[in-house]
Amino acid sequence: QVHLVESGGGLVQTGGSLRLSCIASGLISNINTMGWYRQTPGKQRELVARIASLGPAYYADSVKGRFTISRDNNKNTVYLQMNSLKPEDTATYFCNLFKPPREYWGQGTQVTVSS
Repeated sequence: QVHLVESGGGLVQTGGSLRLSCIASGLISNINTMGWYRQTPGKQRELVARIASLGPAYYADSVKGRFTISRDNNKNTVYLQMNSLKPEDTATYFCNLFKPPREYWGQGTQVTVSS
């Protein structure tokens, strides 16, 4: 079983920065994809960014140039550096680990950007 724990969410003003972290524990292979999704009430969960163990990162258009995803395979940790935050970035952010055919989710961390 794989367990994901996020941290780093909080309240920040427009233009501010936050760094999210997600630590994975359990039976983990380094060959996987880790990513961040976000969700607001009444909307579908959407992909923010993802990064494969050895591959390039992918970003949603809405966060390109502002967010940076990175990972430390030795620590089984993925990070999301969020800069120039906007009110529309307010959401619950979920960590995801995808190792076909299984997928795992963290419990979520709230990010609130005040205007």
